[in-house]
Amino acid sequence: MKAFILAAGMGSRLGDHTKNKPKALVQLNGQALIGRLINHLKSQGFDQFLVNIHHHGKMVIDYLKNNNNFGVQIDISDERYKLLDTGGAILKAHEFFKGNDPVLIHNVDIISEVNLTEMLSFHLKNNALATLCVRKRKTDRSLIFNRNMILKGWMNKKTNEYKWVNTILSDYLTLAYSGIYFAAPDFPDQLTHTGNFSIIDGWLSINEPDRIRGYLDTSEKWFDLGTPEKISMAATYLKSQTIG
Repeated sequence: MKAFILAAGMGSRLGDHTKNKPKALVQLNGQALIGRLINHLKSQGFDQFLVNIHHHGKMVIDYLKNNNNFGVQIDISDERYKLLDTGGAILKAHEFFKGNDPVLIHNVDIISEVNLTEMLSFHLKNNALATLCVRKRKTDRSLIFNRNMILKGWMNKKTNEYKWVNTILSDYLTLAYSGIYFAAPDFPDQLTHTGNFSIIDGWLSINEPDRIRGYLDTSEKWFDLGTPEKISMAATYLKSQTIG
């Protein structure tokens, strides 16, 4: 199975943690985030990886090489010349999507207990173009779904900004995106944006909007390791638990 790890972000919220190294190499309990994620996904059956790089990109390449690519196939999508954001990264990686099987896209700074096997089955059963892992958690920015878990918009509660897919709804669910999604092989071909853009804008304007689904993750823990405080919280939790 294929997985695309988004590791090109600057990690600016991490302060000194990313001053001299990329976010992917930030340590969590003595292990680099990207190494931990690759091992986790490898244990779930993923054996073909693509990793995008930007900030201190060569350090990521060297780290993977020094660890013998963790015994799996890993290719690099090089964005050192220009950061393409989460949407542009997909367009650049379109060759990786070719084939018959869905691709998992996973942010490097996310730790999750979501059942990827069940999520993939949901994706295939619904013939989805993309299946977004979402949770019920407090956040200023949420995705909007109808009662059938089809993506219908995005909202920013703090600014009262809304972006809708075709029609404004009065009855809807608001859920937080978890930084993980499955995408069909033809997903990059259905994106209407070009250049560097957020994948959220890509989902909202895609050619087949009714094929963007939400998968509700009800597992106990989820961590976005975007700040030093959140890294500390995750480290404490992982010392007392085992995430599969």
